[in-house]
Amino acid sequence: EHVICNLGVVGSNPSIGSTTTEISCGGKSPLSVFMENPPFRMERDALDLSTMNIPRLFRKYFIPTLAGMLGMCAVTAIDGIFVGHGVGSDGIAAINILIPVFMFLMGVGLMVGAGCSVVASIHLAQGRIKAARINITQAMGFVTLTALLISALLLLFPRQAARWLGASNSLAPLVVDYLLWFTPSFVFAIWTTVALFVIRLDGAPRLAMMCSLVTAIVNVILDWLFIFPFGWGIMGAASASAVSTVIGGTMAVVYLFSYARQLRFYPLKMSRKSLRLSMRNLGYQCRIGSSALLNEATMAMLMFVGNLVFMHYLGDNGVGAFGIACYYAPFVFMVGNAVAQSVQPIISYNFGGNNRRRVYEAARIALSTALLCGTAVTGVFVLFPDFLTRLFISLDTPAAQIAVTGFPLFAAGFIFFILNLTVIGYYQSIEQVLPATLFALLRGFFFLIPAFVLLPRLLGTSGIWLAMPLSETATTLSILLLYLLKKRNRPDREI
Repeated sequence: EHVICNLGVVGSNPSIGSTTTEISCGGKSPLSVFMENPPFRMERDALDLSTMNIPRLFRKYFIPTLAGMLGMCAVTAIDGIFVGHGVGSDGIAAINILIPVFMFLMGVGLMVGAGCSVVASIHLAQGRIKAARINITQAMGFVTLTALLISALLLLFPRQAARWLGASNSLAPLVVDYLLWFTPSFVFAIWTTVALFVIRLDGAPRLAMMCSLVTAIVNVILDWLFIFPFGWGIMGAASASAVSTVIGGTMAVVYLFSYARQLRFYPLKMSRKSLRLSMRNLGYQCRIGSSALLNEATMAMLMFVGNLVFMHYLGDNGVGAFGIACYYAPFVFMVGNAVAQSVQPIISYNFGGNNRRRVYEAARIALSTALLCGTAVTGVFVLFPDFLTRLFISLDTPAAQIAVTGFPLFAAGFIFFILNLTVIGYYQSIEQVLPATLFALLRGFFFLIPAFVLLPRLLGTSGIWLAMPLSETATTLSILLLYLLKKRNRPDREI
């Protein structure tokens, strides 16, 4: 009942879904031939989701996942630092104008990746390897078409896109330059986003970490090379991001084609009936992962509304200070995401196998980790706001003083931020779409926007920094309320 099995498969029978036979993807591609003797070893970690000690299993997933995601965030931050020093504030502004489109694309990738991973986990737990392969193949095909469509529109109408995204006359040429050089890598970026879910589920979390870290390291090196020695300016920043993204996406896809233990691609039929059933299957996956898209939309809404409010109360300097905070916010988001994504295959697999005790144990460990990580990140922002600000701009500027004063207030919500992401991920993992979506909407829209509007009127400029903490705290209280209500109605529930 979870999902339609074996949709659109050449020669498949919907009544058969338990085969464990390894299926070849057909002839080898040029990339797979090149990878016959790879310069690095794609290690397949032996992780038994049904029997291995839960704390050890979670560590095996969490450490490489966290490292990989923080590496991805470092790409954004270092890119901003290089552009700020090598191109100037106009370069940063031009990149920020294009960010909402990229965030939307990554949100689609996270939605599909989370959904297909949950469904594939359940199929694997039930011995349906073929059905799991079909799910990940359909997911990758869908995100590929989505990325190609968005890329084509941007590349065909770059000037119109720049205007539509809000570029001024002076910034439009820089936005167009960045768009033209970076957009061709969008399909590789969304491949990486979805494939990392699948690679971790396939038992290779260290390879998932490598895909992210290689992308980050290559981007840093090329950023410096293209912006400073070559003097390519905004085109150099876009080219560095594009090349590094292509490398990371290629690594991930080659693994799924040729090296995956179980979750390799599977050939799909192109008949009208199969396509219709595939769309139903994809709709189910998207519904499961819809809160992941909403989480990404929350970040976009935080930046968009925050910019408007800071401009209204503090002008350009306020927006500059908030802009620095927005460079750091993805780090906090990725910490929460790492906790949620690391525990997801453990919970989904054991949920599919009806092993409730292991599901609850994994959830408790994830929540404890979220609390610990949130405390640590909050401490960094409270203790070192001047250092964090100095990385981007000089401390003797008005914007820097606003940032140094505001960072500790902004950090007051980080613990709840990470806890909320973890709980939303838990509900995704057990296919509870409604609460996951509800809590994502609460923190991203229903609580956040009123907090931005009301708190500055009540508390002055400090209230702007406290809008996000209030929204996240209110969401955590809502989660706790739901938990208490369920506990009251079903006392036998452990979580």
